[in-house]
Amino acid sequence: MNRSCNFSNVTNDYLAFYDCILSDMMDEMTHAELSDSISHNFITQMIPHHQGAIEMSRTILKYTTHIPLQNLALQIITGQTKSISDMRAILCQCDAIHNCKEDLRCYQTRTKKILQTLFCQMKHACSTNCVNGNFIREMIPHHCGAVAMSENTLRYCICPELIPILDSIIQTQKQEVQMMQCMLQRMGCR
Repeated sequence: MNRSCNFSNVTNDYLAFYDCILSDMMDEMTHAELSDSISHNFITQMIPHHQGAIEMSRTILKYTTHIPLQNLALQIITGQTKSISDMRAILCQCDAIHNCKEDLRCYQTRTKKILQTLFCQMKHACSTNCVNGNFIREMIPHHCGAVAMSENTLRYCICPELIPILDSIIQTQKQEVQMMQCMLQRMGCR
């Protein structure tokens, strides 16, 4: 990623970790093995998305002394680790739910647009020497992408066991976005 400012060594280290995590997440989501099951496709793309959030949160824990941000990072790690476990537990069942070609086409077209927006916003998140603000500006579009992917998936015939996971992603990540927006304001970051 292009960096337009001179950053401290700490910021440069943090941003190097972020760039690596983002690159891995984008690659795994883009090259996920898709099938004729929307439920399967959501899970195989959301697992690396959640893993990206977990790695981002582990990284900020190495760099921040801001207690509310530490608490949020730990909350993200706990919540998304559970979500991954829940999705893996139902994957075989969800594979059995097949969708028609038209629904698959519509779902994947919308998902592709969501991912393009997500990747673009995360790649171009504003970076400053405040790693706390950097993390929040990177995580907000990450969460918004998960919400959009979940809402898109709920529009189709999907595995019933996946529905409460989607509802939880939407509710939790909308709440965390609000928390992060408040944190940015309190920190005086834009």
